[in-house]
Amino acid sequence: MGTKLSVNINKIATLRNSRGGNNPDVIKAAIDCQKFGADGITVHPRPDERHITYNDVREISKIITTEFNIEGNPTEEKFVALVLEVMPAQVTLVPDAIGQLTSNHGWNTIKEKDYLKKTIELFKNAGIRVSIFIDPVEEMAAAAADTGTDRIELYTEYYAKTYIKNREKAIADYIKTARIAEAKGLGINAGHDLDLENLRYFHQSIPYLLEVSIGHALICDALYFGLENAVQLYKRELNSYYK
Repeated sequence: MGTKLSVNINKIATLRNSRGGNNPDVIKAAIDCQKFGADGITVHPRPDERHITYNDVREISKIITTEFNIEGNPTEEKFVALVLEVMPAQVTLVPDAIGQLTSNHGWNTIKEKDYLKKTIELFKNAGIRVSIFIDPVEEMAAAAADTGTDRIELYTEYYAKTYIKNREKAIADYIKTARIAEAKGLGINAGHDLDLENLRYFHQSIPYLLEVSIGHALICDALYFGLENAVQLYKRELNSYYK
């Protein structure tokens, strides 16, 4: 099985909300991304609903034919209730602060083990696969296994920012962290600032990568290449095995 591409469509909702109305149509975008080859759809509703709304999540759940991944902070009771209502294939727990522009750090799986364990159990008892956002730190991956999570999602902003200067240095901590997670029996996802320039090397360096969630860069590329071509270009990077 190859690495799956889950397309985050938050930015399409951002564009829609900037003008009001329903253009672009977020539901149609989800349908089309699946039709164009995406293995899943990711959304990250936030309390202020500045991009994906809670109703968007409900409507997308009705048309999903691939995997549905909902990201968010489980400290928000409304978020927890939405996930349990919609029952996605996967929930990705992210420690965002209220009003935060974008995700910028992972869980401290050592200090927050008890909280994560209780929260993860709630979702798993409902039959939902759980992934938790972590930084590329070996200790965080090792402790993640004690929370009961099914997967981790490696937060890849540091990799993306340092890739151009020194890709070997950029990937080093991710390889170490992924090896620990894999040895502990955890599945490995990744996301944040992965793009057509850095995705292939990341994928080749972590061969047991199960899924990448990509939104901002893919939607930006769609402005130039079109949405169908953009999805296929990212799929091609995940199917390329040469350096």
